[in-house]
Amino acid sequence: MKKLITLSLLTVAALTGAHAADFPIKDKPVTIVVPFAAGGPTDRVARDLAESLRKPLGASAVVVENVAGAGGTIGANKVAKAPQDGHTIFLHHIGMATSPALYRKLPYNTLEDFEYLGMVNDVPMTLIGRPTLPANTYKELSAWIEQNKGKINLGNAGLGAASHLCGLLFQSALKIDMTTVPYKGTAPAMNDLMGGQIDLLCDQTTNTSSQIEGKTVKAFAVTSLKRLSTPALKNLPTLDESGLKGFEVSIWHGLYAPKGTPADVTAKINKALKVALKDPEFIKKQQALGAVVVTDKRSDPAEHKKFVASEIAKWGPVIQEAGVYAD
Repeated sequence: MKKLITLSLLTVAALTGAHAADFPIKDKPVTIVVPFAAGGPTDRVARDLAESLRKPLGASAVVVENVAGAGGTIGANKVAKAPQDGHTIFLHHIGMATSPALYRKLPYNTLEDFEYLGMVNDVPMTLIGRPTLPANTYKELSAWIEQNKGKINLGNAGLGAASHLCGLLFQSALKIDMTTVPYKGTAPAMNDLMGGQIDLLCDQTTNTSSQIEGKTVKAFAVTSLKRLSTPALKNLPTLDESGLKGFEVSIWHGLYAPKGTPADVTAKINKALKVALKDPEFIKKQQALGAVVVTDKRSDPAEHKKFVASEIAKWGPVIQEAGVYAD
């Protein structure tokens, strides 16, 4: 019996090794699952990445599948339980790190149920206000906020959205509570900001750059630690340099595979990802979105996982202090 068990284990190991060596399987596409609807910022990143990933990966095709719902957790759960063959991978943003605090009963473990493949990009955010706001600089805005405690409306695109998270951290940093106004998406929140129904909004550069450039909103600061170089945003100070030391929010994206995907398969995907991150066309497309392609060590799987763990530690207390949950 002992010999039979040993032989069976060796057979499984041999088959797994052979399967991994053949990855990607001929004529079988690699699918990038996106946990949001088609057409959104994360979907656009995935489709740009798919084009640049196919050739270095040696895949017949890299396709995008949208599995939206429950703040990205439905798509994440699908990938966590997908076949461990490298043909199903997952692109997710900061929600990968905030879901453990926002959802008290997740059907997966963020740090344990995935193989981390590497970070893709960072998307900074901007703090903007209604066009009639009586402040033109962050210093003036700070004074206005102090004078209007209890009267300020801060919009967001819904519970758990990037704008919601940025707003929570902003209030926490200022130690001031504002009236939070949730919307069903960025578009209605932006419309009400431009119309003067709400006072402030903190959202991704991908959603705010055109309004800032068109001067239909007032822009006060960016949430990156360094100023941005894009024309519409290059004159905006960072919140860090404006007095909120260490304040940083970016809607980063990372790539994942189901836990148990063979190491040589994940290594091949990571190698292809690093090639894609240097593709001039991919970089150009990301810059057009206001995103910054990752060039640091977070493109390595171990550093990617370490970074997500630090983000979980960062956002958990902020969300718990606010007492907001998505379930």
